[in-house]
Amino acid sequence: MSEHDTSRPEVSGPAAGVVTAALRRAIRTQSGLARSYVHALRQSHPDESPARIRGRLDSMFLGAVTASGAAVGATAAVPGIGTLVAFGAIGAESLVFLEAAAFYTLAVAEVYGLDVREGEHEELLVMTVMLGASGTALLARAVSTETTSAPGASLAGRLLRVPGLKEINTRMMHRFVRKFAVKRAGLAVGKLAPAGLGAAIGGWGNRKLGRTVVDTADATFGAPPHHWPAG
Repeated sequence: MSEHDTSRPEVSGPAAGVVTAALRRAIRTQSGLARSYVHALRQSHPDESPARIRGRLDSMFLGAVTASGAAVGATAAVPGIGTLVAFGAIGAESLVFLEAAAFYTLAVAEVYGLDVREGEHEELLVMTVMLGASGTALLARAVSTETTSAPGASLAGRLLRVPGLKEINTRMMHRFVRKFAVKRAGLAVGKLAPAGLGAAIGGWGNRKLGRTVVDTADATFGAPPHHWPAG
């Protein structure tokens, strides 16, 4: 292990435990719902391509996280609510964002015909998509050293061929805990702004973070298939 790796801080403490538990709970609760939702979309729109259904998922996710961010931001402008209550709402909304991102990522995997139901595959995929460019870079380095794939295979497809994921998941979890906390903490300050500014900042900030999730899904999954996978 390199000197850089040994200097990495451990994932420990109450905050790390909360984020880790929240991630696993989000995946556990959203996995089946995501598959069912994609199945329902395909039944409702039988003539639509995977790309079109993927577009519906993008719009749904961005709309949901923008609305939740704006709603929590508006809390600070309500007389009598108080900052402590607003902070509590922001904490709850952070978990909502995590669940929405897990749902979205697993739904996209379903569109692409990728079965990621192994716990470590699901966790690693959701963390990658939420982390943005740093997540895809870390995953690309990891899978390139542990497996070989046909040229042009997506990161998500290569992930499924990795035999052991414990070390990769540990490295990714270190980064995920740190970055998730930093991103959400910075946005929380803006959401506390009064006179309606909190709602605007909350909605804009959540949409920006959501856009990063969508863009990272593009990089991780690649272009949607032209036809629905068989089976």
